[in-house]
Amino acid sequence: MHVEKPLVSIVMGSRSDLAVMKEAEEILQQLGIRYELTLVSAHRTPDRMFEYAKTAHERGIKIIIAGAGGAAHLPGMIAALTMLPVIGVPVKSSNSIDGWDSILSILQMPNGIPVATVALNASRNAALLAAQMIGAFEPDILENLIEYRNLLTAKVNENIEDLRRHHPNGFDSVKE
Repeated sequence: MHVEKPLVSIVMGSRSDLAVMKEAEEILQQLGIRYELTLVSAHRTPDRMFEYAKTAHERGIKIIIAGAGGAAHLPGMIAALTMLPVIGVPVKSSNSIDGWDSILSILQMPNGIPVATVALNASRNAALLAAQMIGAFEPDILENLIEYRNLLTAKVNENIEDLRRHHPNGFDSVKE
């Protein structure tokens, strides 16, 4: 039996990050993108991190989504060890300084080792960015993204209609 390799890897620095990172998993599932999910600590399992990052491309991975809180070295260290694109997700953890430590640790990478960085706890956006990167080369994924965006538009339009029904004096400058 042939099992297709995952295209995206979701990795987190701690089990506690799963509460945030599961949203990336849900988006990838919804868009039909094969993925793997694992835990790697840059500080507590450095050998595992090196092995993970150096072999990701051999597993067929195209993009890595790396979430970490606190000092948040995981995305940057993985980016330093692989040529694959890395999307960093800063996670507000229990030992975090309102998430700013995580944001700045991931955002402030030195020239030459880029990490795309999304907003605090925004693993959903990280998965959507990964899907857009893959969708640029995979028509089926692009179609799934278009459908996803259409659903977002439909939801906003439903909310506009609901607002109109319940707030007749609300301002709406857009007329159909």
